[in-house]
Amino acid sequence: MNERNGFSFAGIPVIAFCVALAGIGIVMLLSADSTAPGAHVIGAAASMFIEVFMLKGFFQVAPNEGQVLQLFGKYVGTVREAGLRWTNPFYSKQRLSLRVRNFESSKLKVNDSDGNPIEIAAVVVWQVVDTAEAVFCVDDYENYVHIQSESALRQMAQSYPYDSHDDGKPSLRSHGDEINTHLRDEIQTRLGKAGVQVTEARISHLAYAQEIAQAMLQRQQAGAIIAARTKIVEGAVSMVEMALEQLSQRGVVNLDEERKASMVSNLLVVLCGERGTQPVVNTGTLYSG
Repeated sequence: MNERNGFSFAGIPVIAFCVALAGIGIVMLLSADSTAPGAHVIGAAASMFIEVFMLKGFFQVAPNEGQVLQLFGKYVGTVREAGLRWTNPFYSKQRLSLRVRNFESSKLKVNDSDGNPIEIAAVVVWQVVDTAEAVFCVDDYENYVHIQSESALRQMAQSYPYDSHDDGKPSLRSHGDEINTHLRDEIQTRLGKAGVQVTEARISHLAYAQEIAQAMLQRQQAGAIIAARTKIVEGAVSMVEMALEQLSQRGVVNLDEERKASMVSNLLVVLCGERGTQPVVNTGTLYSG
């Protein structure tokens, strides 16, 4: 079932017609002959009945809103034109908002692809694009949006690790754009049958579950320390290599392999140590023998 345009007229001309019809009824009553008033009274009553019946056909449509019309349970169309409208008085009407809406899911506790328990929540921005599907294809489209969005979020979280140790593998923490796109597509697939379009979906909360949060924090700290030490060692080796090369090129001092090894060891201790080193001034010769 897809949306189609419903039958309606602009309301102002119909109001003018109703006013004219009421005027005709009043004139007929005033002009009734006291000897034979039956025809005039019947005419006035008929005009009033028609007017009251037509008044039931008026309804208002606000901007970014739709009115779903039904005739004895059968869908006959949707009116989206804003303003005062008039339609068949027998039509029943159901108001439906077409505005952009958003909600934040509850914090879900799921296992990521590595089996680690995590907490995750998301913000979903959505709007109704097909009023017929929203009203007739699902029972309660707003509740359907909430439940299916959380289901898609749970499914997406189980497809990725919280934090990837492989630079080429996407993870929940490091690949935000890719994860959000996947989440939006996953939700849209589930909500397409409800006449809903998902504009945006983004993770709003992401954390390890409390029972493993401390252990994972220590793991992240250990990884950061290892990465920092790796950079320090790489830089220290480069500086030692540069120092030896420049000493050799400028002929400042000639060192044998044993003294080079000693110098390299001392420089690495100075460059890689966590604490400041205490300098020792050698006033004698480098060679003890």
